Amino acid sequence: MSEHLTTDSLTRRELLLNTGRVAAATALAGVAIPHVHAAQSETIQVALIGSGGRGTGAAGDALSSKNGPTKLVAMADVFESNLSNSYNAISARHKDRVDVPPDRRYVGFDGYKKAMDCLNPGDIVILATPPAFRWVHFTYAIEKGLNVFMEKPIAVDAPSARRMLELGKKSVEKNLKVGVGLMCRHCPARNELHDRIRNGEMGDVLLLRAYRVSGPTGSAFVERNRSKLSELLYQIKNFHAFLWLSGGGFSDFLIHNIDECCWMKDAWPVFAKGYGGRHYRGDYVDQNFDTYTTEYTFADGAKLMLEGRGMSGCDNEFASYVHGSKGSGVISQSGHWPSKARMYKGQDMSRKNIIWECGDEPSEDNPYQVEWDKLLSAVKQGQSHNEVERGAQASLVTAMGRFACHTGRVVTYDEMLEHTHEFAPQVDTLTMDGTAPLQADKDGKYPIPQPGLNTNREYA
Repeated sequence: MSEHLTTDSLTRRELLLNTGRVAAATALAGVAIPHVHAAQSETIQVALIGSGGRGTGAAGDALSSKNGPTKLVAMADVFESNLSNSYNAISARHKDRVDVPPDRRYVGFDGYKKAMDCLNPGDIVILATPPAFRWVHFTYAIEKGLNVFMEKPIAVDAPSARRMLELGKKSVEKNLKVGVGLMCRHCPARNELHDRIRNGEMGDVLLLRAYRVSGPTGSAFVERNRSKLSELLYQIKNFHAFLWLSGGGFSDFLIHNIDECCWMKDAWPVFAKGYGGRHYRGDYVDQNFDTYTTEYTFADGAKLMLEGRGMSGCDNEFASYVHGSKGSGVISQSGHWPSKARMYKGQDMSRKNIIWECGDEPSEDNPYQVEWDKLLSAVKQGQSHNEVERGAQASLVTAMGRFACHTGRVVTYDEMLEHTHEFAPQVDTLTMDGTAPLQADKDGKYPIPQPGLNTNREYA
């Protein structure tokens, strides 16, 4: 390890040791003392686990934060090409904040441990691999006493959601700071809209509508594996296509719309029903539907109507709306950012009826950066900051809607939470030359959801 790693390590370890001695010598010996980062000017070291596009973006936000200084010191991925591309991209923008020589760039399924071992308690690890690995990596981060930023969704099925909820409790007990990449909740404009709704300016929230309809997105639509990659690595490379890795396009893409709508309602839905199907598929062999229509119902009877589609040549929309007894509003209308949030009198969303709007893009702080500024501030100041419970609930509610569409039946929140089907229970034992949890048939095709035929699990 480099000299700066060793020097910082001694500083933090001495601080933690001294804190423990003081606690043991006082009447507060049994009370957890909040960990405050060693010094306000001390550099926070960062490790990146999963160096694809999202991980690269998250690392860039970490290094750009006004609440640093931060330094990237280790990286891990199962693809060497991901590591190289990510390292080059981050270094080009933040050369003086990157210190990741080749011997701290780890390739393989055990790379996450090696990268986290480069950090000290109080540093931050970014977990940005496909979501299937989230609970495995989070477990080790908690053992190491590391603060965490993790990408969403943080669970893909009920067993992994329950596991993340329990791990979240452990991270709170250790006073670890954990951010979850549902950055829309850190958008200032959306926060003002939320405050106005809570203050009663829109009356009772009766209906929410959300749309993410576009052409094929990410790796959600893939053809059979004709590459030189093993079946396992092929699936990881195209993780949006496979339910065990990402929850499919539904969970990975629609979770933002679902989460911001539930936030405006200040509640999670109690049941869901949904529809969807596969249409002119060509040579695609992934597990996704082309279209999803999901109706979520809240305890008071209010509804969230969610539309998802991945088909070329169709009308596109990426937006969320809220309707109350006194008026209506735009939660987002331009993807994740800028939100273009605004409120209307009545239900006619015409310009003449606007009663509040957030302003133009320059007035909207980038929520991707804001979420990092808040996390780093909490680390520096020793403030409470843990988003795991909310992230796990959002992931579970998203999976509930997906499950309803894929099975063709009504699914309750409690039923989903207690469901026993785990897509990849052996995910913590995977190796580079190992077998994939999902296998293709002799024609290179994978099992797909069949609503009405498979009603207790999403594929046979």
